[in-house]
Amino acid sequence: MSDSVFKNYIAGEWVEGNKGNVANISPADISDLIGHYAQADKAQTEAAIAAAAVGQAEWAKSGLEQRYSVLMAIGDELIARKDELGELLAREEGKTLAEGVGETYRSGQFFHYYAAEVLRQMGETADSVRPGVEIETRREPVGVVGIITPWNFPTATGAWKIAPALAFGNAVVFKPANQVPASAWALTEIIARQGLPAGTFNLVMGPGAEVGDVMINSRGINALTFTGSLETGRKVAAATAANLVKCQLEMGSKNALVVLDDADLDNAVECAVGGAYGGTGQKCTASSRLIVTEGIHDRFVAAVIERMKKLVVGHPLKAGVNIGAVADVRQMEQNLRYLEIAKNEGGTLVYGGEVLTEETEGYYMQPALFTNTTNAMTINREEAFAPIACVIKVKDYAEALATLNDTNFGLTGGICTESLKYATDFKRNAKTGCVMVNLPTAGTDYHVPFGGRKDSSFGPREQGTYAKEFYTVVKTTYIRA
Repeated sequence: MSDSVFKNYIAGEWVEGNKGNVANISPADISDLIGHYAQADKAQTEAAIAAAAVGQAEWAKSGLEQRYSVLMAIGDELIARKDELGELLAREEGKTLAEGVGETYRSGQFFHYYAAEVLRQMGETADSVRPGVEIETRREPVGVVGIITPWNFPTATGAWKIAPALAFGNAVVFKPANQVPASAWALTEIIARQGLPAGTFNLVMGPGAEVGDVMINSRGINALTFTGSLETGRKVAAATAANLVKCQLEMGSKNALVVLDDADLDNAVECAVGGAYGGTGQKCTASSRLIVTEGIHDRFVAAVIERMKKLVVGHPLKAGVNIGAVADVRQMEQNLRYLEIAKNEGGTLVYGGEVLTEETEGYYMQPALFTNTTNAMTINREEAFAPIACVIKVKDYAEALATLNDTNFGLTGGICTESLKYATDFKRNAKTGCVMVNLPTAGTDYHVPFGGRKDSSFGPREQGTYAKEFYTVVKTTYIRA
């Protein structure tokens, strides 16, 4: 247990929260108090935004090698401390230690990648249609970037937004989810030691209804990037549009994995189980819909059940555990509500779904599998964010593709098949931002664009070189020699 108080970081100083502190308690062991974390109010949030404008003006003048060195140092420390910080992440979010360590390591890779991008900032030249005039284009920082992140990837989501923001010369106002402040604070503490101009980076922990509301409605923020629910994303879009603030949204999804008759059964099972239940199913890329053609359906379901029986649910820091704790009591209540919805709609619960009692008092749930579901059911329309997967039996590939695309979302979509014909057609016609062939729907690389379609995403893509579309503005210059 820890009675330590962890402060916000505003204008280069660690400051107490005007709204006091909140306790950060592990969902895997409610007796495990990780610490008390400061809560900012409206005035402190506005102060952070004002400080960011001052810091950004200085940071934008920094040399490329200075930015490169800063980002490399952050990445180096994250990777060097991956075990320590990964354990902290697992304690506060509930995912397994292996997942926490992996997320921390990947976060370091984001900073390393964007350190390299600092040195790749190239402009373009062109001839004018007018004689004697030359043209050049270059990218400049967008200014002050507001960053609002969710609780399911508390280090990685912050990293893949903060790293490009700093790389391209912007200042940051960072608001993490109030459920998981420890990982955000740890990342901030690393950044705070890099000698950035005061105000270049600010951490404002606090409730979304106050801190987040100030950020999304502020004219002092030039661009705002948000990852969270669709409902909140719509509010963010409306608020930023009113002030003509650049906006980037990553929201919900209802991803599907298609399994065709010709699929490698063992691989299809691993893709389904890993994609549906990894991270306790609390991933925006999780495959909660399993669309299976009738020829392989029964064998697939039987094999998935046998594989699920081998999954170990338990305390995330315990050796041999595959699935950790549900994020908190509210998420557990939502999970159980969706289980009842699926049953009431006619789905058949063929495995799991029980609330489990472990050695420590926390929020544990056996992953659940339903069969006899249709794509029209609520359980297959709404994002549950739970370790629940539903099998939808279809006749053939054409029906499978139509079913996959029949959703308001469109983040990831996967297919398991040995057919080049179907894989090629799927790549072209799946209406998702990311497509996986013979791979789980959950699992993306850091050097390529990430994002979805329809209600899943809005605005420029995240990650890779595509991130510059959001974090920079283009300037065109005309020159007469």
